[in-house]
Amino acid sequence: MSFPHRSLGTAALAASALLLTTPSIAQAHQAPTAAADRVLRVYTNNIENLVRNNADGTCTRITGPDHLTSMLVDDNGKTATSGVKAPDLLIVQQVRGTGQATAYADQLGAKFGYPAGTYQALVAWDDPEEWGSSHNCSQQALGDLKKKQTNAIIYNTRTLSLAAGDVSKYWSAGWLKPGTPYNGGAGCTLYKPPDSDDGTTNAYKWKRTSALAARFTIKETGTTVFAATMHLPEQNGANACAGAGYTGIANSGIHVGADATSLMNASTIRVIGIDANRTNIAATTLGGFGMTGYGAKATDGSRKIDYLFVKGTVRPSSIDHTVGSTKSNHLALYGFIEF
Repeated sequence: MSFPHRSLGTAALAASALLLTTPSIAQAHQAPTAAADRVLRVYTNNIENLVRNNADGTCTRITGPDHLTSMLVDDNGKTATSGVKAPDLLIVQQVRGTGQATAYADQLGAKFGYPAGTYQALVAWDDPEEWGSSHNCSQQALGDLKKKQTNAIIYNTRTLSLAAGDVSKYWSAGWLKPGTPYNGGAGCTLYKPPDSDDGTTNAYKWKRTSALAARFTIKETGTTVFAATMHLPEQNGANACAGAGYTGIANSGIHVGADATSLMNASTIRVIGIDANRTNIAATTLGGFGMTGYGAKATDGSRKIDYLFVKGTVRPSSIDHTVGSTKSNHLALYGFIEF
């Protein structure tokens, strides 16, 4: 496992050089950065490897730019307007690894006229092994694109800095292995070998649930920001499990690792984005961390299984912090946090 990202120095030099040239149309119309308008713009979404499953069994490949256009909103919750401003944090689940995450980050930067490397990607697993067969796609080639799955945090180096020691080690989710009695959570185990899926087809499926966290600093003010990305197993829907004999915070299946907790406790603003694969997780679940859940609408068909928890002053949303146009099987959640 690694946490690769380009040199921030290189990105800063490239950005400085760009400012000395004639601005592009995108730059000429871009809104102020978070440091200028004192708002941290955060999104979370399971992007499903940028492959969308359709009801008829087919799948549709989505480009990064199309997905971003469908997800990023202005202050009124509308997509594709001149008021959409560059985000500061994208918390994502289900990317193929560093290659896809970096390409997606660069596509995000290009939308706002920024050079490649302006957005950096932290990835739980650099190049996770494949698992599964068709991934419910009748076109095998598209199913193959979903065989590698891990989680990432993408951040804007124009507004945020990251110290080398402020990335947590990943921590594992929990699950109830099929055929094991739940017994009020006593049957729960960590979702990693030797307690993960049996058989070669799903041997590496557990890597998609490796969580990741980091602590950033807002450059203009020095405000610290904690961000984490989580993807819990499908089994969490029926039986909440967060570890060995543990049902998770408020019986939700959610657990924050020890290293991540240390980073969180040292942060002023806190943000966690989760595909929990579980409904009815209350907005107050992470209240012990000073965090509140935002967005109550369904995010996956008729189910709400994706969550955004924030400690900070979040601006109201006309669309309940849930972007209905998101080109993924999961709808994105967002929070614009004043600091």
